[in-house]
Parts: sequence; structure tokens; C-alpha cells
Amino acid sequence: MDFYIIGDRELVLAFRLAGIQGTAAENRSDVLEAFNHVTGRGSQTPLSVSEVPRVLILTEACASMIEAEEIAWQKTGKYPLIVEIPCLDGHVEGKKTLTDAIREAIGVQV
Repeated sequence: MDFYIIGDRELVLAFRLAGIQGTAAENRSDVLEAFNHVTGRGSQTPLSVSEVPRVLILTEACASMIEAEEIAWQKTGKYPLIVEIPCLDGHVEGKKTLTDAIREAIGVQV
């Protein structure tokens, strides 16, 4: 599997229509359980090497619920790589958009 999504029900359904598996999560415990399943952390049964997705897609809302766990995972440098996408309601307040991060990094507004 190349991709896996954890997010709200509507987004997970949309990604399933494109052939991408995922888990709908509404609260921190749902998000953390799905995250641990995909990464093989905690009491979850680890996935075999062929089952581990290369990219884990998290909605910004889900990512904010497990921010510490996400950062700890990213520091390991293992797969899956984590990508955050906006929710159906738009960006979470306080989160930078990709465009904002690029503008800040290069110092030029296009």
C-alpha cells in the first residue's frame, strides 16, 4: 500500500473512491488508535513490511490531536512519511499553509 488516510468520514470516503484506504476518526483516541495501527506503535499488531504505507495522510484537525506523537514519529525517519492536508472546513486556525511557509522561507511574496 502506498497511501493511507486518517481523517473525517467524508474525506476518507472520497479517498476510498480513489483507491486509497483509510480510517475515519472523530476524536483523539480514534486518531491515536489508527496512527498506532499504521505505524505499528503501542499495543497494535505491527503491519508487515509490504503493508506499511509509504505516505500517511492526516487532516490538520487529526494531526493537531496527536501532535506530540506525530513529531516523535517524524524524528525516527521511518516510513510512513506524514503529510497534512486541510479539512473540508478549510485550514485549522494557527496552522501555516504551504504557501505561507514558502514565503517565510524564501522571503519573497509572489
